[in-house]
Amino acid sequence: MDRPAGLYDREAEWGELSEFATSVGAGVRLAVVRGRRRHGKSYLLRPLAEQAGGFYYQAVTHERRLALEDFGAKLAGRMGLRAPLRFDNWEAALDQAFALSPDGDGPLVVVIDEFPYLLDHSPEFPSLLQRTIDQSSTKDGRGVRLVVCGSALSVMATLLEGTQALRGRAVVDEVVRAFDYRVAARFWGIADPRVAFSVHAVVGGAPGYLDMLGREPPGSMTGFDDWIERGVLNPSSALFREDDYLLTEERGLSHRALYHSVIVAIAGGATRLTEVAATLGRPASALTYPLRQLEDAGFVVKDEDALRNRRPVYRLADPILRFHHVVTRRDLARFEARRTTEAWADAQQRFSTHVLGPQFEQTARDYTFRYAPNEVVGHPVAEVGTTVVNDRLGRARHQVDVVALARTSDGSKRLLAIGEAKHTNRPVGAHELERLERIRALIEAEGTRSADGQARLLLFSASGFTDDLERTVEHRDDVSLLGLAELYGTDSALQGPRG
Repeated sequence: MDRPAGLYDREAEWGELSEFATSVGAGVRLAVVRGRRRHGKSYLLRPLAEQAGGFYYQAVTHERRLALEDFGAKLAGRMGLRAPLRFDNWEAALDQAFALSPDGDGPLVVVIDEFPYLLDHSPEFPSLLQRTIDQSSTKDGRGVRLVVCGSALSVMATLLEGTQALRGRAVVDEVVRAFDYRVAARFWGIADPRVAFSVHAVVGGAPGYLDMLGREPPGSMTGFDDWIERGVLNPSSALFREDDYLLTEERGLSHRALYHSVIVAIAGGATRLTEVAATLGRPASALTYPLRQLEDAGFVVKDEDALRNRRPVYRLADPILRFHHVVTRRDLARFEARRTTEAWADAQQRFSTHVLGPQFEQTARDYTFRYAPNEVVGHPVAEVGTTVVNDRLGRARHQVDVVALARTSDGSKRLLAIGEAKHTNRPVGAHELERLERIRALIEAEGTRSADGQARLLLFSASGFTDDLERTVEHRDDVSLLGLAELYGTDSALQGPRG
């Protein structure tokens, strides 16, 4: 299929879905598409159905009878009928939809968007699809390619799990993710890496937020405060309560006060289960289920230690969720009263510590995994994470922000590099290099094997490096100094959004 002119990036997703939509063979084949709202799923699926001459239906919040009426009305419009079709059940509705004649020569493509809305009142839908798919495999014909899509990640993920009716029936399970930080910078048309990083720390890589804000990002950091005050922090903006909307979308997160509290704890720096429990004043055993639910919903990521079998750490997956829980919710009354400038000024410390700091560390890990050239890490990177190293002699525990690993042919891990990521107002100096050298020695003393005999050292800084550090590493090939310009690369400078 021809790639839609207005579709930015998503080459892999479009290629996989168009291949599915045009695949030959009889019977009903199923594709599941999931991803957070504003990630552009409909930008993929509407043109997919249109180019195939198929049928696209977007469910809304309705009772069962009204949902059937809405489906019948949309189907009648696709068939060129003046009067809406009437259905008593979904079996009859699907039979009629699957009997459509596509405009082209390929299979019939049927897209049901926001599928979880239908499950609210019609939980039998997956079983009905299971029976339809199984029975259709023995029939002749050009075939039907059915796509079900949804933004409620926990609901969509469970469709294909365990004993669920659709387990083993999907041919494609496509996750439409947010843009990574470099793609997001190009999409927003931001040439300045400092602006690109700051914008990404607030709104992340959801492409739909560009249109929702309705304002171009600033060209330099001098305009950033005005942009954020008139946008995300504006009570009239649709993004002002985006954190609430995102959590409401996940039907399984019914105890919203508890889930908000867990997110507040993680956003505030409580990254381990025991720390979250202590912050909330609850036993750790009472929080394992809420954390698992937040993981399934895509709000929280659990990171295992890259080198040791230790307790995992938790981080927030969605930047805008973190931003609102760190900045807006802590001073909601003043922001709602439009005392934005003073409230934003008072939020600068926590914004820097709990938003920009964690985002810079994650950007350093993303760079190391996706973009770091071999001269920086030595070999292709298979895995990037974090670790904690005990220094018994120094009576300290060292948190390592970046741990890059390679894998050998037998599947074992080899250490490539360790790194420190600093988002401060001061240039990083030689003492940070000395700390990394000490950590490397401790890791090697514990028996961790390196790919090249000695792990490389990566120092990431948002504010540059001191002259003495640059002189120190000038002739060393085991140390790399990486600022925002290196993280974003020269290809991030574009003239406008959407390339």
